[in-house]
Amino acid sequence: MSKESGLNAIEMLCLRQSFGLSIEQVALITKTTAEAVTAWEAGETSAPVPAQKKLLEIDDIIEMQVLNTTDGIEELFKKEPKRRLAFVVYPTQALYNQYNPEFLSSLPLTELYNTAAWRIKKECKLVLEVDVSLIALDAEAYKAYRADNGMSESRESRAKWAATQL
Repeated sequence: MSKESGLNAIEMLCLRQSFGLSIEQVALITKTTAEAVTAWEAGETSAPVPAQKKLLEIDDIIEMQVLNTTDGIEELFKKEPKRRLAFVVYPTQALYNQYNPEFLSSLPLTELYNTAAWRIKKECKLVLEVDVSLIALDAEAYKAYRADNGMSESRESRAKWAATQL
C-alpha cells in the first residue's frame, strides 16, 4: 500500500464485505467507531493508515492460511487420493475462543476464521478438485465423540469428528 494512495471508499467497503463483517466489527478491530467506518465507506473521510494496515494484514493472514492449507491438502492427497474433506468452522465466537485460542491474535473474530475456511473450500474445489464440506462444531457431539473414542482435545480430534459428519 502506497503512503500517498491508500484504500478508497469502495475498496474499504469491499474489504469489509469480503470478511463478512459488520461495520461495528470493523470498528472493534480497528479501534474506532462505527460512525468513522461508515464515513470511510461513504468517502466522507479517509480511513487512517493504521486501520487500513490492520485490515490488509488480516486479509494477508487469511490468504496465507488458504495457501498453506491448500498446499497441505495437496500433499495429503498425493499419498491418499481422497476427494472429499471436512473442515471445522465455529458457529459462535464463544466456541471459536474456546477451541481456537491460537488464532485469536491474528484472526480475532470467528467470521474471519470462517472466511478463511470458505476461501479454502473454494480454492480446493477450483485448483485441487477436492470437495470440502464446512462442518459447524457441535461442542456436545464433539465431546461425546472424543469420550467414545478415548481422544483428547486437539485439532486432529476435531478433524476426525468432522469427517464423521460427512
